[in-house]
Amino acid sequence: MVSKNVLVINSGSSSLKFAVIDSQSGDALISGLGECFGLPEAVIGWKFNGEKVQEAISDLENPHQAAVSRVVKLMEELGFCDSIVAVGHRIVHGGEKFDSAVRIDDEILKEIEDLSELAPLHNPAGAKGIRAAMSAYPSLPQFAVFDTAFHQTMPEKAFIYAVPYELYEKYGIRRYGAHGTSHYFVSREAAKMIGKKVEETSVITVHLGNGASVAVVENGICLDTSMGFTPLAGLMMGTRCGDIDPIVIEFLIKKGWAREDVFEMLNKKSGFLGISEITSDVRGIVEAMNEGNKGAKLAFDVFTYRVAKYIASYLAPLSSLDAIAFTGGIGENSLDVRREVIKNLSILGFEEDVAGNEAARFGASGQIAESKMLGAKAVVIPTNEEFVIAQQSVALL
Repeated sequence: MVSKNVLVINSGSSSLKFAVIDSQSGDALISGLGECFGLPEAVIGWKFNGEKVQEAISDLENPHQAAVSRVVKLMEELGFCDSIVAVGHRIVHGGEKFDSAVRIDDEILKEIEDLSELAPLHNPAGAKGIRAAMSAYPSLPQFAVFDTAFHQTMPEKAFIYAVPYELYEKYGIRRYGAHGTSHYFVSREAAKMIGKKVEETSVITVHLGNGASVAVVENGICLDTSMGFTPLAGLMMGTRCGDIDPIVIEFLIKKGWAREDVFEMLNKKSGFLGISEITSDVRGIVEAMNEGNKGAKLAFDVFTYRVAKYIASYLAPLSSLDAIAFTGGIGENSLDVRREVIKNLSILGFEEDVAGNEAARFGASGQIAESKMLGAKAVVIPTNEEFVIAQQSVALL
């Protein structure tokens, strides 16, 4: 069988992740990261056959183009060129325009750029990655897979905000969600794990990383999700505040804060970092908490409480629950976070499987708790967004 490999590019504002994915097996044949764009220490590194390599990026004025150019050269050096059939791009925001993956042309690229006001940190960077890849691979088809697309099945009662309806009609102000590619993958893997068809499964998917969100998926369809108009809403995150009374913004501006400083604080100085005043990394939070740091303990408690609260609230759209599926860097690896969330869900009958919880880490999936009252399991499933991007790209060829 001829391999159909896809070069997957995830372009951020100051970074660029890439991988060559076998679209049939989901295996990453090579993966890498360019980071610190815009800084003198900008680098690009990759892992291939167990070996890690890192190089400096010399073109600091055009780091995205330089990174993609290095990736192209790397593909040639490692002999991947003949097997790559497409380039797939992760794009954060597709608005209401895009409810599935699309092949990119000049018109699609312009629409992605036009949606930048809904994701100002993400879509412009995604567009840069697309332009660089189109220049490097003019003969290869390029596809965009949107983080918001999976959530476009939400009913109006779930995505409408309780503000004048004309704001939705004029400006598209509504809940869009994010992490859709991850929620899509994990909900389908959860169905496999419990031995049911996707079309007959009710799952709450919990993506916990530096960005975090919860989604409720019934019969393969997303019914609701915690992120909102932008990825700032919902759960507390590494540096993002999550749900907050919007009057806080007006209050701080009246106190003399500049508008830009308020939004900088809400996006980059809040969450774990803001409460603990130490770090945005949950590993550092847990370590400091175990050493008696009160700020770290408070940050940990706020986060795990809010995760459990969202999970419990997402029982409302369902008639039954088959599984709660944890994923993302924290969800896959933080034993302490999962243990506390399960503890906070004890009213629903969830009891931790201690051995299972300890085993399901660092790439391992498994069952970590069960509720005999609900007939539901809590499981851990490593996400694979790159595989979804590769699959959906090949499907459009």
